[in-house]
Amino acid sequence: MLPQEIIRKKRDGQGLSAEEIDHVVHGITDGSLSEGQVAAFAMAVFFRDMKLEERVALTQALARSGVTLDWSDLRLPGPVIDKHSSGGVGDKVSLMLAPIVAACGGFVPMISGRGLGHTGGTLDKLDSITGYDTEPDVETFRRVVREVGCAIIGQTDDLAPADRRLYGVRDVTATVESIPLIVSSILGKKIAAGLAGLVMDVKCGSGAFCNSEPMARDLAQSIVAVANRAGLPTVALVTDMDRVLGRNVGNALEVAETIAYLKGEGMRDRRLHEVVMALAGEMLALGGLAPDVVAGRSCAEAVLNDGRATETFARMIRALGGPGDFVDRPDRYLAQAPVVKPCLAERDGFVVGMEARQVGLAVVTLGGGRQHADDAIDPSVGITDMIDIGAPIRAGEELCRVHAATEADADAAIAALQSSIRIGETASPERPVVIGRVTQ
Repeated sequence: MLPQEIIRKKRDGQGLSAEEIDHVVHGITDGSLSEGQVAAFAMAVFFRDMKLEERVALTQALARSGVTLDWSDLRLPGPVIDKHSSGGVGDKVSLMLAPIVAACGGFVPMISGRGLGHTGGTLDKLDSITGYDTEPDVETFRRVVREVGCAIIGQTDDLAPADRRLYGVRDVTATVESIPLIVSSILGKKIAAGLAGLVMDVKCGSGAFCNSEPMARDLAQSIVAVANRAGLPTVALVTDMDRVLGRNVGNALEVAETIAYLKGEGMRDRRLHEVVMALAGEMLALGGLAPDVVAGRSCAEAVLNDGRATETFARMIRALGGPGDFVDRPDRYLAQAPVVKPCLAERDGFVVGMEARQVGLAVVTLGGGRQHADDAIDPSVGITDMIDIGAPIRAGEELCRVHAATEADADAAIAALQSSIRIGETASPERPVVIGRVTQ
């Protein structure tokens, strides 16, 4: 087969066979397709879309392009299940959810990513923990999953390598925002991870890739349909990302919030807790560890409240090279910014909304995210104590606190946040945090 003819066929709006898609993915993997051909293929898919059968074929081909993990030889006494989020501002759910599900009897081999644009990355958060290895070899990964019940790491070089190259091309050719390419990228890695079940958290709102509910539901439905057709049982929740999730944004600051949440120190953020419990219930029901979602949620609440989830998190940190006393003494290991300044309200009223994307970008500008792929991240910077939508506020009271490297950086972030957080005369009606559920 000639790759240019396959590209031409898709360019002209025709469907591709599984064999043609396999040929393209093989060429992406071994380098026989040039950068220009990979880009042309991505652009053709971007404009011409893919039918369900094509999406399934592309997903499976990406999964087969490298190593596929097999957990059967470990004789694990529970299901291998995972969760994936489409990304959002303040989304530290994975750090909480993996140990909760593991403490309930699941095995969670979570392969996560770094920050992209205004959204934070789970691996960047874990990199703020002294000694934690986000890139262990496969055998270490498998050992930690077996012994602890969960391990959160980055994508290895031999896991879905075609996806790694295809995504790199998409990132510089304005073809990231393509649902068939997004779906196949997510699911290719998850199928290669050898999962028995997956729960998707599709974010919706100003701080998410999907800024409208119809778009989020479209993505959720496509992921569920492709995954189930490809042999990976999957459920998706659509959740609100029209505001910061939780109280903190920034790598070390979100790890600190995670520990406080797991240990029950202070009041757990209500909406963050609802997302964690909803996803935990789905995972435990999908994995057969609970008869239904309600029972799964009850199990999750129990291990959170009796300390088993905290202990599992601590064991995962130790097993992957982090400090043995990290959970007990996080302040000893997490970097702290030299400048902390309050962001004050400029008028009386109620917080009626926020541009979550702009909040995320403010953290990126502080140094907590990347403006270029090779940028170093400052783990200490970010925002804490973010006010929630609906809260009453008076002029001069704190909307949040900014953690920065310099006074100038803090002042610039404060100005950006003051324009991103909207204050009105009356409180807005409450928006549910779980917007929808997709099962087929």
